[in-house]
Amino acid sequence: MTSSTSSKNDFALAIHGGAGTILRSQMTPEREAAYHAGLRRALDAGRFVLADGGTALDAVTSAVMALEDEPLFNAGRGAVYTSAGKQEMDAAVMDGRDHAAGAVAGICGPRNPVLAARAVMEHSGHVLLIGESAIEFCRHHGLSFEEPAYFYTEQRWNALQETLAMRRSGAEDQDESRKHGTVGAVARDRHGNLAAATSTGGMTAKSPGRVGDSPVIGAGTWADNETCAVSATGHGEIFIRYAAAHEIASRMRYAGQSLEEASHAVVIDTLAPAGGSGGIIAVDRAGNVSLPFNCSGMYRGVVKGDGKLLTAIYDEPLIEYSKA
Repeated sequence: MTSSTSSKNDFALAIHGGAGTILRSQMTPEREAAYHAGLRRALDAGRFVLADGGTALDAVTSAVMALEDEPLFNAGRGAVYTSAGKQEMDAAVMDGRDHAAGAVAGICGPRNPVLAARAVMEHSGHVLLIGESAIEFCRHHGLSFEEPAYFYTEQRWNALQETLAMRRSGAEDQDESRKHGTVGAVARDRHGNLAAATSTGGMTAKSPGRVGDSPVIGAGTWADNETCAVSATGHGEIFIRYAAAHEIASRMRYAGQSLEEASHAVVIDTLAPAGGSGGIIAVDRAGNVSLPFNCSGMYRGVVKGDGKLLTAIYDEPLIEYSKA
C-alpha cells in the first residue's frame, strides 16, 4: 500500500495498469522495464495537461488513452478475448465537479474506448451505452476507429487458448491477472477538481456480453469533489456487489475517514475476504493519493507538481524508475 500528500494548490495524478498475480519469477528485466516505460508515458501524458493548468478530466482522459495505446495493458490495443474469440471493451469517465459521467460496454472498434465514454457523457443524455448502438454513436460523433488487426496481440490470443485448454481439462486458472486486467487514472487539478477514468478489455475467456465493474459508476469508477476520485482493478463482480468505489467515498463523507483509512478498509477488510482480489487508485480533494491492493502486485504510478514520475509493480515503494 502506498500513500502520499500534495500541497494545497498542487496537482496529483495516479494511474494503474491492472493488478493480480504478478510474479517476479515470470518477469524478465526487459519486460519489467517496458511496463515501467508504459506507465511513465501515461503519467507524462496526464502531467502535461495538469502542469499547463488543465482539468483533471482532461488529464485522466489523456493518461488512459496512453495506456489504451500500449499493448502491454488490458485495454484498447491490449484488450483480452472473450470465450468466443472476440474483444469487448468497457470504459467510463466521471467528473467530480458535477457528477457528470459517461460509459460504454461491450464495444470494439473505437481506437480509444475512454473517448467513447467521454462522448457519451458530453453528447448524450445518458450515462451508459452498450454494444452496436454505442459503436454507431461513436461513428456519428467522429471518433477514430481501427480494424480488428490493430487490437490483435499474440500474448492475449495465446492467453485465451491457454485458459480454454485449462477449462477443457477441468483445471482452474490461477493467474489472477487474466481475470482483472484494467487501466485507470484519477487526478486532482490545480483548481481543486477531481476526475476518474477506467478502461478494460475485461476477463480473459469471459462469457460474451459480460460486463464488469469498470463502466459501472460507483463500482469501478467514481469522482466527487467533496471526497475523492477512484478507479478500480479487480474481480469485477465482487467490486460491483460492494459498490467499491462509492463505498470509499461514503466512508470519507459519513464516517469521517481519511482517504487512506477508507481505501484500506474497502480493499483489504471488505473486498479481500469476499474474494474481491485487486486494488484501487484514489485521490482526495487535498491531493492525497492512496493505492492499496490485496494481491501480489498492481502496475501503478503517481506524479505531482514536482514532475517526478514514480512507478511500481510489486508490493514495494514507488520509485523514480531509471531509464538506463
